[in-house]
Amino acid sequence: MKLEQDDKGDVVVAPAMLAQRLSIPEAALRRLMQDGRVTSVVEVGEGEDAGRRRLSVRCGDTVWRAVVDAGLTVLEEETFDLRFRRWRSAG
Repeated sequence: MKLEQDDKGDVVVAPAMLAQRLSIPEAALRRLMQDGRVTSVVEVGEGEDAGRRRLSVRCGDTVWRAVVDAGLTVLEEETFDLRFRRWRSAG
């Protein structure tokens, strides 16, 4: 799967694809986006990950995360529920 980039260089994820990954109807996703209840973060790879980006989109307790290469091809992706994910503290 390949994502797109807008005129500003931001990664664009098609709402239909994102709604499918988050297991919600597209119309509901669009409403949540308009209400500011969907957040996203883009992390730029460094060192051996240079040229890659990790995208994380959160909607409620559900997160879709993908790693893309410089051409915006999705290399790996996962969807998970924060309520059931165990976090490990560093140290």
